Amino acid sequence: MLVRIHGALTAQEVQTVRARLSAAAFADGRLTAGYRSAQVKSNLQLPQSDPAAREASDLVLRALERNPLFISATLPHHVFPPLFNRYQPGMAFGDHVDNAVRQIPGTPHRLRTDISATLFLSAPEEYDGGELIIDDLYGSHAVRLPAGDMVIYPASSLHRVDAVTRGVRDAAFFWIQSMVRDDGARTLLYDMDTSIRELTSRGADARSLLRLTGCYHNLLRRWADL
Repeated sequence: MLVRIHGALTAQEVQTVRARLSAAAFADGRLTAGYRSAQVKSNLQLPQSDPAAREASDLVLRALERNPLFISATLPHHVFPPLFNRYQPGMAFGDHVDNAVRQIPGTPHRLRTDISATLFLSAPEEYDGGELIIDDLYGSHAVRLPAGDMVIYPASSLHRVDAVTRGVRDAAFFWIQSMVRDDGARTLLYDMDTSIRELTSRGADARSLLRLTGCYHNLLRRWADL
């Protein structure tokens, strides 16, 4: 399931994050890549230990906690602290699949990467190229969103970032371990939750909505892995 989350960050939050990044020292992104990914990765990344990275990461996490679409689409159990990368002209990240398990920095805890997320911080007019290309059963999807918008997609997807040819592309990226590990089951729950909210806004019959809501929670109860 590929979902766009409009306005994951407000314009003010985007400005705040970008101000933090502008004063930070980025490093070679290959330092945090696996062996095979490092062979196709050419970008810059903000070290997780950088105070600016921690401040910006906390801001993003707080914004996601209040976003109902993010909650509905991911059913988050654990969220990896957001990381930040930068692509300058000539930089790209070739075809790769994200690691299945990530260790949360500074802790003994590991996270299963069910869902990948990219949060765009640079406006589209600030750079050329740099599209996120996600491959699935229905073909390739080119994603290039306004600053503050985010895309989520199965972490098992083959994906890449095309070369930037002008300007600078800044983004946050991270992973989510969902309460429901199966993407097909998450999609069914997301569609059902979306329908419940739409029917509620239209004043649908209360008893019918109650039955549908009960079905949603009983399915979640059946599939949740906590």
